[in-house]
This record gives sequence, structure tokens and C-alpha cells, in this order.
Amino acid sequence: MPPDPTIDRSFPSRPDPSQAPRHPDLRSVKEKLLRFVPYRLRNRYGAGILCFIAWIAFFDDHDLYTTYKLRRELSSLKEDHAYYAAEIQVTRERIHQLNSDAALLEKFARERYMFKRDNEDIFVLVAEEPKK
Repeated sequence: MPPDPTIDRSFPSRPDPSQAPRHPDLRSVKEKLLRFVPYRLRNRYGAGILCFIAWIAFFDDHDLYTTYKLRRELSSLKEDHAYYAAEIQVTRERIHQLNSDAALLEKFARERYMFKRDNEDIFVLVAEEPKK
């Protein structure tokens, strides 16, 4: 049996969103707010990138403050390393001098550690502090 031409069998069409009733003030408020947002941030990708940069800069484990603090500590440790390397070099030279000269070794032991020979007595003189 052929279809009846008087009956409309098509699906109902969707309503056009531009013709849907909207609150007239809502659109103007949105436009006013968008004037303050830069053009690049008006889409979700720009906002996503901004959120990502904010997260990395302020909330991550290696944020800007932590990075600055660690770099400052690293420079301090490098300075300490240079100081101690110089001190080690001076100490090695002194050890070499002490090992090569017996008289210098004896002088060092007497001054530093109060060593004495068997037939000697040592008197340590300490200066008095001035009275106030």
C-alpha cells in the first residue's frame, strides 16, 4: 500500500537557538565582562594555558619561589666548596712542609700540642684580661 501523502511522517525539527527566548540583559552582561578579558583568553585553550602556567609558577613542587631559593643555596654551596678547596690546598702544603723539615715539625708540636723533651719543663703564660 502506498504512503498517504496527507500525513507528515518527518521528525519534528529542532528549534533554532538564535530564536530561543533569552533574557535580554544576560547577553549584554556577558559582552561587558568579555571586554575586560584579553582576546587570547576568550577561548578555552587560552584559559587552559593560563591555568597551566599559573599552576607551574605558583603551586607545583618546583615553583618559582622554590627554584629561586634552591639556586641561592646552590650558589652559597659553590662558594663554600671553593673556600674549603683552598683550605685543603693550604693544609696539604703545610703537611708537606712539616714532613720535609724535622725542625719545623718539632716547633709545630711544641707550640700547638705543648710537647716537651724529657729534661725540660714548660711554663704556659696567659695574659690577664684588663679589668674594667
